Amino acid sequence: MPTQILMPTLSPTMEAGTLAKWLVVEGDRIEAGDLIAEIETDKAIMEFEAVDDGTLGKILVPEGSTGIRVNSPIALLLNDGEGLPDDLEEFASPRSQIADLTQTADVQVSHLDTQSAQRQKGVASERIFASPLARRIAQEAGVDLGKVSGSGPGGRVIKRDVEQESARPVTGHAVSPTSATRELLKGMDSSAVAAIYKGREYDEVKLDGMRKTIAARLTEAKQTIPHFYLRREIHLDKLLSLRSEVNKSLEPKGIKLSINDFIIKASALALQSVPNANAVWSGDRIFLLKPSDVAVAVAVEGGLFTPVIKDAHEKSVTELSSEMKDLANRARSRSLKPQEYLGGSFAISNLGMYGIENFDAVINPPHGSILAVGAGLRKPVSGQDGQVEFATLMSVTLSIDHRVIDGVLGAQFLAEITKNLESPLLMLI
Repeated sequence: MPTQILMPTLSPTMEAGTLAKWLVVEGDRIEAGDLIAEIETDKAIMEFEAVDDGTLGKILVPEGSTGIRVNSPIALLLNDGEGLPDDLEEFASPRSQIADLTQTADVQVSHLDTQSAQRQKGVASERIFASPLARRIAQEAGVDLGKVSGSGPGGRVIKRDVEQESARPVTGHAVSPTSATRELLKGMDSSAVAAIYKGREYDEVKLDGMRKTIAARLTEAKQTIPHFYLRREIHLDKLLSLRSEVNKSLEPKGIKLSINDFIIKASALALQSVPNANAVWSGDRIFLLKPSDVAVAVAVEGGLFTPVIKDAHEKSVTELSSEMKDLANRARSRSLKPQEYLGGSFAISNLGMYGIENFDAVINPPHGSILAVGAGLRKPVSGQDGQVEFATLMSVTLSIDHRVIDGVLGAQFLAEITKNLESPLLMLI
């Protein structure tokens, strides 16, 4: 029997990926350790090595295919003297079927609220195992796969099962799990949206793995995390003055510190001062982290990364600046390793550089909080003598997971961040 080459799991969060490129062709001799493909995960493009020796007999998934679930067969490897079987359909796992938008929505609804979806469907949600060919024929013939009995290996629905079902007379109408879910999502699928804009000119942009992951995770975050928000204005004049002096002294070394570098340091120290805010949600318990591992949102083409600076409280501002620049550059080239963008308890999202005065950021699970940073603006304030004077104020909003951090604790955490930024010399001691 041929050996199945399966879609690898290349990161802890990977559920599906894109087969970006085959590096071998059918008939090539392969040895364990040879690079055979490039796989695009939700965050990066990574090389895939063979684990067995043999000859590449058949490519089951062509390059460019998206939405390929992990552990689904993508190719067949032949041993010496072995040939391909006559029927290749049995090797095409239903897990490699690339779901259409409605099927993807079905999975997301089931994942986010299985019990609610089941109540509205009126039946238990079950996965339908069918070959890609059977699914295509069923879609074209209007056959509900939920009513088809599979005769393939493991009860899988294959071509002849669908053909037999489509030949039967229609005796009534039953609501299947898929059709019920489609009813729930009526108006949200691509065909319904396209119908609204029929006759209007537009470009269609297909979602890549990163965009799909961002959509799924942020939808989950807003639907399942009880967000609440704390807002403050931070006086920046002392920090701006200190930064200017430090940058002048660092100019011969080619180092230039940003306000964001100081925000990272201020947050890292605040997590140490308020250790109960250095927390993540783990479903049935809370993890209180010891080090300050701070994630920072970095915009990249088609999405964003949140690389994590580990042990940020132990590093100087110049070290943080250098490490952040390196992480940001590699994020934009999509060359970060999973361990460089996973973890942390807290994140920073700074849109102040784009002129945004204030905004509310969405928590990146399992983090307990995220700080949204706006632009520093000159505003009139009341001075110590009651006279009106101008100061540079920066608006920040701390989004908090109420399951992890309560209001008073969140206020204490934000107050520590504010104190560090308004008294910046404390951070340099």
